[in-house]
Amino acid sequence: MRKFLTICGLCLFSLGAFAEDIKLIGEMTQGSLIRGEVPAGSQFWLNGHPVRVSDQGYFAFGFGRDAELKQKLKWQNDQGILQEKTLTLIKRTYVEQKIEGVESKYVSPPESVLSRIRQDNQQIGVARANDADRLDFTQDFIWPAAGPISGVYGSRRVFNGVPKRPHFGVDVAGPTGTPVFAPADGVVTLWVPDMYYSGGTMIIDHGFGVTSTFLHLSQGHVESGTQVKQGDLVAEIGATGRVTGAHLDWRINWFKERLDPALLVPKR
Repeated sequence: MRKFLTICGLCLFSLGAFAEDIKLIGEMTQGSLIRGEVPAGSQFWLNGHPVRVSDQGYFAFGFGRDAELKQKLKWQNDQGILQEKTLTLIKRTYVEQKIEGVESKYVSPPESVLSRIRQDNQQIGVARANDADRLDFTQDFIWPAAGPISGVYGSRRVFNGVPKRPHFGVDVAGPTGTPVFAPADGVVTLWVPDMYYSGGTMIIDHGFGVTSTFLHLSQGHVESGTQVKQGDLVAEIGATGRVTGAHLDWRINWFKERLDPALLVPKR
């Protein structure tokens, strides 16, 4: 029988008869980051793809916004014993968010800025592709800023009546200058004061492909390469890039998978 225990708003799962062999922490739903542990020396696969496991047995993976509801796990200990488990995710529904008053240059950017947008995306892609040997992702995350939630993960956004891509972060509203803190330990791998869409943009690497991205910042307090601890002041909320008001857009990634930060922190 599967057991579970609620810890800090997350769920700790022990799977099947092999409760001592694998533990998973996270909500089994679309958009969720899952942290796990297997015995040291084990290997782990998600849908047939190898997932990196630390020397201590820790790993992480994530399910995107529209992930398939059936996910196959496989793991093998250092004695060659192979085990498998199929997870059934909970399907989520997402709201449509209509936003008016966005400058037309951000809804349909002119040809003259396309190269800049591509350069911005390339820098972000490189930072998120990093597979650092850090275990900061195993911490319980905290909210990086105080303020009301003004935008949620997965919502389909319509700018000035034009449907756009879904929103992949959680928005925290606050006046320009509101402090932004590191939600977990990590290293800053990107700080750019003025990207086209996202304005002031910062990425913190928490290890094993797990990153936090902060968008629309007015100011950064740390540079690329800075080691940060959970709760350190790293930036300030702003209204830079494509926005209609000051807020923090906080995003969590597992490599290219865009995940829901709100599933990692206490509910408000």
